[in-house]
Amino acid sequence: MGKNLQVVIDTHSGFCFGVVYAIDMAEEILEQDGYLYCLGDIVHNDEEVERLKAKGLRIIDHEKLAELEGEKVLIRAHGEAPETYKMALTNNITLIDASCPVVLKLQNRIKTSYEDQENIIIFGKHGHAEVIGLQGQTDNNALVFQDIAELDNVDLPKKITLYSQTTKSTEKFYQIKEELIERGYEVTANDTICRQVSNRNEELRSFVLNFDKIIFVSGKKSSNGKVLYEVCKKYNPETYFVSSVEELDSAVFSENDKVGICGATSTPMWLMQNVKAALENF
Repeated sequence: MGKNLQVVIDTHSGFCFGVVYAIDMAEEILEQDGYLYCLGDIVHNDEEVERLKAKGLRIIDHEKLAELEGEKVLIRAHGEAPETYKMALTNNITLIDASCPVVLKLQNRIKTSYEDQENIIIFGKHGHAEVIGLQGQTDNNALVFQDIAELDNVDLPKKITLYSQTTKSTEKFYQIKEELIERGYEVTANDTICRQVSNRNEELRSFVLNFDKIIFVSGKKSSNGKVLYEVCKKYNPETYFVSSVEELDSAVFSENDKVGICGATSTPMWLMQNVKAALENF
C-alpha cells in the first residue's frame, strides 16, 4: 500500500528572471548553431547544466576562453569582471551577455564608488562567480568577507562602504551593518540584495508552515539555495535538502503526509515536478 502523500510545489519557487533570461538566450543559439560556449556553469544546478550540455552547451573556464578565437561565448547571469570583456575583444570573441540586470546595476554602483575612492567591503562568498565580477570593478582592491568574524583582526579604515552579493540574506546584511557601526566605523551600507531572493524568504516562511514535510530542491553549489534552505528549516524543522530524485528517502515520510516542494532561484521547475512525481509513487 502506498503512502498516499499529498504533494504541492511552491508556485514562487524555481528560476528567477536572470536565470530564465540566460537559459532562453542559450537555447535560442543552441537551436541555431548546434553548440555554444558558456563561461562557467550557466546555473548552479548540475541537472539543468547536464540538460543543456546534451543540447550542445560547452562549459569553459577563463583559461580556455583565452585560447578561443572568433567564437560566441555566453556570459551567465552572475556577470563577469572587466578583464573578461577585454580578453574577448583581443580574441575577436562575440560575447552573448546574459548578465542579470540586478548584478549589472550593482557592478556599476561598485565601479562608481571605487572611482570616488571609497573603501569598499563586499559581503559575499569567496570565489563565487558574481563576487569575482564585483571585485573586478575595483581592480580587486575591495575586501570580500563571508562572515563578520573575518573582519575581527583586519585594520579597516574609519569610513567604509558596504555592499553585498545579490543572493545573500537581507537579515544577515543588516546585522553586519549594525555590528560594524557598533565597532565604531562610519558605514555607508548599500543593500543590493535582489528582491526576487529576499521576497522569496517571506513567501517561503508562509508556504512551509502548511506541510508536515518540506523537500527543498537545489544544487549543492547554489549560494541562494543555502540561504533559502535555512529559511525553510527555521520555520519547518522537517525540511530535507535534495539535489536529485535519487536522494529522496521514502523512510522519512508517514502515510498521508502533506509534503511541500520548493527550491532555489537556480532550481528548474522540471526537476521539482520530477520530485513530485517520485513522491506520489511512494
